[in-house]
Amino acid sequence: MRERQGRNTRPGRGGERPRFAPGPRRFQAGRRVHRDGPVFLYGWHTVVAALANPARTIRKLWVTENAARRLAEDGIALPRQHELVRPDDIARRLGPEAVHNGLLAEADPLEAPVLEDLAPEGIVLVLDQITDPHNVGAILRSAAAFAVKALVTTARHSPEATGVLAKSASGALDLVPIVTVQNLARGMAALKERGFLLVGLDSEGESDLADAALRAPLALVLGAEGKGLRQLTRQTCDVVARLDLPGDIKSLNVSNAAALSLYIATTKLKTLAP
Repeated sequence: MRERQGRNTRPGRGGERPRFAPGPRRFQAGRRVHRDGPVFLYGWHTVVAALANPARTIRKLWVTENAARRLAEDGIALPRQHELVRPDDIARRLGPEAVHNGLLAEADPLEAPVLEDLAPEGIVLVLDQITDPHNVGAILRSAAAFAVKALVTTARHSPEATGVLAKSASGALDLVPIVTVQNLARGMAALKERGFLLVGLDSEGESDLADAALRAPLALVLGAEGKGLRQLTRQTCDVVARLDLPGDIKSLNVSNAAALSLYIATTKLKTLAP
């Protein structure tokens, strides 16, 4: 979407016009931020989902004239703390490769639920040290599409829920709860105690996921690309299954594997529903 080069016309305090100047608050799209600090969200679907989420506190929204008009047409109110800026002002903060669609928000991180908050129903995803924010964002997007109840990951060896991850999730960051645990094996054991069947996905799994005996509540466990499931993670699973693929390439990108696994599992669970 092309943006008009409109300037901010809102007066600031003392009659001054607030400026969008680069400085110490500059944010690079791939930068890590502290988990307790602000998160930066950009892109149409990402920011609109955050604006629609009553649990999300928006500290500041930078918006272009065209994006503000589009939000108004869609009936989406701007937060009180917003500033009209030019598209290149946002680009200077994010970097030239970030597709921001005229929207950049600084927000508080969402409050993370704990395992005890999860109802023993449906499907959850468990990520074993998947560190690429593009992959985690894409997994979140698939999780939202398949009505996954939560995503479980570790406090360490996981990307921050901001920037690139949020953009890749395309709004799913505000739709799928993320549960953070200190120790994945203990977190998986807690899921077992709550009645979840733990199914690890691995190319060397003993059975095809499509043939596995699945039931709800179900936790699908995904390992990092290259390393796969760690040994203790694998041992903690009830079942380790593979995706039988008919082509010459027998493995998928982890985000694609997550989407295919969710389709298979959702389809199987539907057949078991009363």
